[in-house]
Amino acid sequence: MNTPDDDVLNRVSSGSYHAPHDILGLHPDGAGGWTVRARRPLAQTVTAVFADGERVGLDHVAYGIWSGQHRGVPGPYLLEATYADSPAYVADDPYRHLPTIGELDLHLIREGRHEELWRALGAHVRPDDGVDGTSFTVWAPNAQAVRVVGDFNSWDGQGHALRSLGASGVWELFVPAIGAGTVYKYEILTQDGRWILKADPLARLAEIPPATGSVVVESGYTWGDDEWVSRRARTEVASSPMSIYELHFGSWRPGLSYRDAVDPLIDYVTGQGFTHVEFLPLSEHPFGGSWGYQVTGYYAPTSRFGHPDDLRHLIDRLHQAGIGVIMDWVPGHFPKDEFALARFDGQPLYEHSDPRRGEHRDWGTYIFDYGRSEVRNFLVANALYWMEEFHVDGLRVDAVASMLYLDYSRKEGEWTPNVHGGRENLEAIHFLQEVNATAYKRYPGIAMIAEESTSFPGVTAPTDRAGLGFGFKWNMGWMNDSLVYIARDPMYRSYHEGELSFSFVYAFSENFILPISHDEVVHGKGSLISKMPGDHWQKLANVRAYLAYMWGHPGKQLLFMGQEFGQLSEWSEGRGLDWWLLDQPSHQELLGFVATLNAVYRAESALWSRDSDGAAFSRLGGPAWNPNVIAFARRDHHGNTVAVICNFSGTPVADYTLDLTEPGEWREILNTDAVAYGGSGVGNLGVVHADSNGRATMVLPPLGALWLRHDARAHVGGASDGRPAV
Repeated sequence: MNTPDDDVLNRVSSGSYHAPHDILGLHPDGAGGWTVRARRPLAQTVTAVFADGERVGLDHVAYGIWSGQHRGVPGPYLLEATYADSPAYVADDPYRHLPTIGELDLHLIREGRHEELWRALGAHVRPDDGVDGTSFTVWAPNAQAVRVVGDFNSWDGQGHALRSLGASGVWELFVPAIGAGTVYKYEILTQDGRWILKADPLARLAEIPPATGSVVVESGYTWGDDEWVSRRARTEVASSPMSIYELHFGSWRPGLSYRDAVDPLIDYVTGQGFTHVEFLPLSEHPFGGSWGYQVTGYYAPTSRFGHPDDLRHLIDRLHQAGIGVIMDWVPGHFPKDEFALARFDGQPLYEHSDPRRGEHRDWGTYIFDYGRSEVRNFLVANALYWMEEFHVDGLRVDAVASMLYLDYSRKEGEWTPNVHGGRENLEAIHFLQEVNATAYKRYPGIAMIAEESTSFPGVTAPTDRAGLGFGFKWNMGWMNDSLVYIARDPMYRSYHEGELSFSFVYAFSENFILPISHDEVVHGKGSLISKMPGDHWQKLANVRAYLAYMWGHPGKQLLFMGQEFGQLSEWSEGRGLDWWLLDQPSHQELLGFVATLNAVYRAESALWSRDSDGAAFSRLGGPAWNPNVIAFARRDHHGNTVAVICNFSGTPVADYTLDLTEPGEWREILNTDAVAYGGSGVGNLGVVHADSNGRATMVLPPLGALWLRHDARAHVGGASDGRPAV
């Protein structure tokens, strides 16, 4: 084998050569023997020690590159180097190892079809040719050279240059003798000759911010939620009860780690009767004030609260307690932090190169290039990663509207139309269809949820019918209208009945979730209770009536933490909730009301089994129509009916007549004005009687709501205090 020219040797020595394995390591010499080359700058002697005991002395060639001839059988060897005033240094040679990524992986990456991308790219502890170590694999197609640096080489990557694996744009190196806990980054030589330092896009753990290094990690976790996962696969989530407790992990109870939170979170959520928890994003993010929505580590659970296996343990225990887990996911944009995805290999790579499509100026972030197959693959695989590796039961996809429209938050001249001249982002639409179809194919029973604020058609329609393929869509129209209504003084609500009832017109056009989310209790909007008019008692009564209306309305429910007990102050991620309010009876009563609300809701299939079926819903009215009263009925497949009657005026309404759907007895299964919840105790002694025409006369409490049940089942006990008669 010919000696490489001087320029190549110089670049190999400096770690700036794209194919270091072509020069270093063991190569046939063309004469029946083998040439061994190694990089050992400043060494006095270098010897290759083969597994059979043969020692081959190497001669210095140039720039710290050493070479020698081996006439025996090729095989594993160690490099023994001596230095002045130092003992001999013996180590395995990274450049004797074959690639640790296969041709099939590279083909799938090129095609953008690698559904388990995290198993191919990133840092993986593994044995190779009898040696333990870590393989590093990264996609950087515009790089001239890539080096890995970290604790193991004193952050000097000249001796750990990765090899280019051709047209795939993937670079790879196996580094012997390092393992879990190693902190590392990639040094990338850009086309314009700059070395830039980047965290690993596929890192599965990162340093605790503000440090930004990637961390080699192994999982030793054994899951115990087989029963949950099996049951989930058999469950149709759209026709099941679903009330979601949304929380920001770091401020729910500040100071708790993933493991610390297990018992208190399970006890609290179970006690309140929520079916699911939804975590604001837990992917790694440098700035806590972003609440996790400025992601730099899409495959790395934030290390602020512990090891990834600790998060696995939390989710596992939630599942074993019967609680589903939804994770916020942010594929719509990413921050411009220099250490992360932005201009990853010196040029636009993950982001679209045209700023008219590649930047969110309002947010100061980049937009993914959804038309590039490798970028689309990065995101699709990331969604699957959270379901495969962390068993999450669904993803709430953030800011979908910003992905769907090319002119989102842009003025004329700041955007370019699609190939048909329209404003729709066709590449983003195809991406959303792909991620939803793939997720549902692989993980039946999960829920993909769109935060989508426009009237884009078919958000929850199947992809084979040209829909986006989501399981649910947040009903932002209902949220905006109902919050405007409930903030009005009761004196003026009669003029705005449509703000509560308009949602019935489109309630069955999609599979909806009704959200009172974190976005509604920040940036000067105040907490839910602070939006309510009146004195403290009236505010609490308004909250109870509003939640009863919300839980009775078609669609699933989501409530952000703190609203269940009447958090007074606006939420801030920098401090915990006002748990001290629970020392006050009125707030403890509200907490008890929400627990009962969830319990009755879950017990009544009429309130959730046909959420998207307009035939299972009817408005109730006449003959004593009152614009302050919103009344409607919900039915299940078995003839069971629940009527929801809300009086949003500030006074009780006596002898109110209403045409119900069926004659006979209607049991009062919920009364928000019950004394037990801090109300005034106005009610109907547990039963409302409807005549043969279905007409009933009842008392409506002030700022209160009633749930009445009519079915053929026998029930025991009364409900005069507003608690469920079950």
